[in-house]
Amino acid sequence: MTTTESSGSGDVSRSMELLWGTGERATRGPKPGLTLGRIVTAAIELADAEGLAAVSMRRLSTELGAGTMSLYRHVPGRAELVDLMLDRVQGEGAHAPEPDTAEPGTAEPGTAEPGTAEPDAAQPDTADSAPAEPAPGWRKTVEKAARDELALYQAHPWLLSVNQTRPVLGPGAVGGMESMLAGIKDTGLSDPELISVIIMVSGYVSGVARTQVHAVEVQQVTGISDDEFWRAQEPMLSTVMTSGRYPLMAALSPEAFGPDFDHFEFGLQRLLDGLEVLVEQRTKP
Repeated sequence: MTTTESSGSGDVSRSMELLWGTGERATRGPKPGLTLGRIVTAAIELADAEGLAAVSMRRLSTELGAGTMSLYRHVPGRAELVDLMLDRVQGEGAHAPEPDTAEPGTAEPGTAEPGTAEPDAAQPDTADSAPAEPAPGWRKTVEKAARDELALYQAHPWLLSVNQTRPVLGPGAVGGMESMLAGIKDTGLSDPELISVIIMVSGYVSGVARTQVHAVEVQQVTGISDDEFWRAQEPMLSTVMTSGRYPLMAALSPEAFGPDFDHFEFGLQRLLDGLEVLVEQRTKP
């Protein structure tokens, strides 16, 4: 999977307005059946099923049963829509609150209008609420963030086709960073170092995710399974490995390349082991 487009390639100011719920909205007239939230949801579902290249305003209008031009009343174009898609899925792991992207009077099913409550919603009993659990240590925070991000790429492989070196920071992205910083702020690291930890972990995860996604894609594209692929190489490799030219490779156990070893977890723990050395130095009394 190669990078096909970039975040923030459209009207960044308009993307920010839509992400943070400050864009202009219609206040009178009949309730429209189409909302920005529905458009973003449909775009994500389409990208999950067929890839980001399948997402176009015309295709979405067909999926939503609406006129193509009606979509442009809610989002200026595809580039801004991609910004909204990215932030929505990034907010899945961060549990960041989403801005109210529906016009007044058009709340999505299962949600309440601003300032109202669901009639049957159970209200929390603050008197009997359980005490808050202690915050996890920095290592648990980073572990969870890494695993959540890997799961995000697995659920939405199209994320890997977007160049996000210039991210448009909506509530999903900002909420994710806020959660991460809350868990690692007491490590004794400076602010630039805290950001570097986030970049380091995300870079590791995206690299592993890309390999995993490519492994699935190549089987789908070629129709050849991993077993079939390696069996085709076996006759020549058997000859080469008994030649004595590659003794270290030949001495590897059959499990060396087996599917049972969790390379992601092994690499993650070693990354955290190295970071732990620095944290202990910085927090030493």
